[in-house]
Amino acid sequence: MNQEFSNIAFSGFMKHNGGLEFREISKSNYEYKTTIEEFHLNLSGITHGGFIVSVLDTGMGTAAHRVLGQGIKAATISLDVKFISPSRAGDTLVGSAKVLKKTRSLVFMQGEIRCGKQIIATAEGIWKVL
Repeated sequence: MNQEFSNIAFSGFMKHNGGLEFREISKSNYEYKTTIEEFHLNLSGITHGGFIVSVLDTGMGTAAHRVLGQGIKAATISLDVKFISPSRAGDTLVGSAKVLKKTRSLVFMQGEIRCGKQIIATAEGIWKVL
């Protein structure tokens, strides 16, 4: 499958945070990316953890919606994030989302964000089918 990235999150909350590009690698693996801007930084000069969580939630949530199919919605009910390394303005972050299991009512996922070969954060989450 491995298609080009498309701009999927330039509305709502992510519109105000610089947007997010997304692509499907396979039916259970997805990638998303964004570039860190100055307004994403905290007072220490590194990317704010809340932004990292938002990117993970949006990327993994988009993957959950894609695997569920057209018109089926889901909401995050659990998202456990581990912060590994910092990132800074100008860095391009590439995230991955892997669907571990899909049931009638839940989608279980793993994700991570990298900057080059450096892991920035990892996550595990559960999405509830609405």
